Amino acid sequence: MFNALVVEKDEESGKASTSVQQIGLDALPEGEVTVAVEYSTVNYKDGLCLSPSGGGLVRKYPHIPGIDFAGTVEASSDDRYKPGDKVVLTGWRVGEAHWGGYSQKANVRADWLVPLPDGLDARQAMAVGTAGFTAMLAVMALQDHGMTPDHGPVLVTGAAGGVGSVATAILAHLGYEVAGVTGRPETADYLKSLGATQIVAREELNETVKRPLESETWAGCVDAVGGTMLARVLGQMKYGASVASVGLAGGAGLPATVIPFLLRGVNLLGIDSVMQPYDNRLRAWQRVATDLPMDKLEAMIHAATLSDLPQLGADILQGQVKGRVVVDVNA
Repeated sequence: MFNALVVEKDEESGKASTSVQQIGLDALPEGEVTVAVEYSTVNYKDGLCLSPSGGGLVRKYPHIPGIDFAGTVEASSDDRYKPGDKVVLTGWRVGEAHWGGYSQKANVRADWLVPLPDGLDARQAMAVGTAGFTAMLAVMALQDHGMTPDHGPVLVTGAAGGVGSVATAILAHLGYEVAGVTGRPETADYLKSLGATQIVAREELNETVKRPLESETWAGCVDAVGGTMLARVLGQMKYGASVASVGLAGGAGLPATVIPFLLRGVNLLGIDSVMQPYDNRLRAWQRVATDLPMDKLEAMIHAATLSDLPQLGADILQGQVKGRVVVDVNA
């Protein structure tokens, strides 16, 4: 028997509730690899899955959330993995359609796993987690489209959040000038400690677009907000610059015009972390191990246990989680 955070739905009220329960291996879904989970983390999707409604992501109850985890292989019917291997999992709708990482053990498909790269342990991997993995994908996409440090400042929206924190630290480490957008003035010192050289108040960018083009300001952007802010930022990009779109904390709509694309050659790059091909996953994790300073990563970490997750899920939906939460599922 082992511990897991189980979400159950009351048929009469239609609302879900969570509790830490003991379950057995026979309760887990089928999978080619059994992993002894060491750490997980908290993402926006986790907050939705932990909410009374399931956020539209949970299709079947009972359910174990946790869209990412890191740990050690206990058993495998796939030749790619053997007992004792260290692995990390992000995406593939694990924690949504499939039982996830808020459990001391997990059964998953071998295709969903990536070997933990040299230089990272399980705790550090979950300090990175889906958010940091997505941030690395965004930085890689911007660089693949020609962004270099000598082009000028790079904007990171939602900079104090999980994606933004890691993106800020990686970009600064790579020599970029980073401007961090935040709606929480108290996070300014935190962002500067990660390497941001400029703090931009959310109010400065969270206004409806008045002109399709403004002064050319940013050489690149990692955007976790979407909505009105993304529309505004598009008009401030330098000629040929790119925006990596990774989130929609500010809304799914995009009240923009095509003018920045047509007159400045701006690129809007969609970043999907869920269904990324294996080779690019491996490339991203290897880049994380080399391009993310571990001391900066450590400064982002807030420790948590399974019993802390219901409150943390509510907090992240309200934008109240700073940095990276690392959940020790065995604590």
